Amino acid sequence: MDTRQLAAFCAVVERQSFSQAAARLGVTQPAVSLQVRALEKRLGRQLLDRSGRRVVPTEAGLRLYRGAQKLLALEDQLVEDVAGEEEGTLTGRLEIGASTGPAGSVLPVLLCEFQSRNPDLTVALSVFDTQTVVEMVAQRELELGVVGAVRRQRSVSFEPFFRDEVVLVCPPGHRFAGKTIELDELRAEPLIVMQDGAGVRQIIEGELRRAGTRLRDLDVHLELGLQESVKSAVEAGYGVTFISRSAVEGELAAGTLAAARVRGLEPAREISLVRAAGRAASRAADAFVDFARERLKQ
Repeated sequence: MDTRQLAAFCAVVERQSFSQAAARLGVTQPAVSLQVRALEKRLGRQLLDRSGRRVVPTEAGLRLYRGAQKLLALEDQLVEDVAGEEEGTLTGRLEIGASTGPAGSVLPVLLCEFQSRNPDLTVALSVFDTQTVVEMVAQRELELGVVGAVRRQRSVSFEPFFRDEVVLVCPPGHRFAGKTIELDELRAEPLIVMQDGAGVRQIIEGELRRAGTRLRDLDVHLELGLQESVKSAVEAGYGVTFISRSAVEGELAAGTLAAARVRGLEPAREISLVRAAGRAASRAADAFVDFARERLKQ
């Protein structure tokens, strides 16, 4: 039902005059008359008695007036709620998915800080490989994704989030520790890699192709699905691995792992935000992205 027609009708009932109703609404008297006649035509009932000096509602008009008051009050409340939402408390639930790299390092701290500032908001982080995160965002099972590699897909859009260096790490007493090595030296060393689909693995495979080799040309003995598993295996002396620097900052500082470089390889990745194409972002999602970008600058 057209609430403009209801508002015009209620104003006439309350003022008992078309001219006074028009003045209250800030429109012309013919406009008010047109709205009321359109309402009467739609309902098939005469709603106002215009025969006397004052305009009064008929029995049908009185019933409509009572219901219209409730409907207009609800409309006002809805408008107030939506308008006030822009500055109100964040509530509800924010569903985010992330690949193992950002999910195991930078993202948890950001999410914890953001949720502590918005205690009425529930934040849920799900961890998958990059391709799964992208697919879940595309299917709108997740509102936001944070991944370490971009895989073209028409139903999603990618936005740069932050840049992360990928480093070769080894035990602190290893012959690679703190050095720049040649690619041929790496060929003879047991290499531990992340599972297929992981962002870091995609980056390394791309760097190796540019250097004229392939991952399968190296001595890959272990493929592990979790970043923590890879770190544990390297710390235990079972090989070396390429991993996000942000994921091993603590271990590098503590001296339980050491970093090395491979001449000719400059592995780095752009951590990206993934959104479903055409999906309007929630206030919580926009607020988190703004908060995270500001924190990452610091």
